[in-house]
Amino acid sequence: MEDRWLSVDEIGKYLGVSSDTVYRWIDKHALPAHRMGRLWKFKKDEVDEWVKAGGAADKSRQDQAE
Repeated sequence: MEDRWLSVDEIGKYLGVSSDTVYRWIDKHALPAHRMGRLWKFKKDEVDEWVKAGGAADKSRQDQAE
């Protein structure tokens, strides 16, 4: 059961960010997420790869300036 789908709250806790930040990263930074009905779900290994590749790091300072 280790490879289960995580919710917005769970992935936010895992990454140490708020759920608002998770939604912003889905929208502006292509955080790997899958829509299941009204819910967003995440695979931890996909999110880990996204973080390692730079994920939100490139544009996060630009977002704060806007």
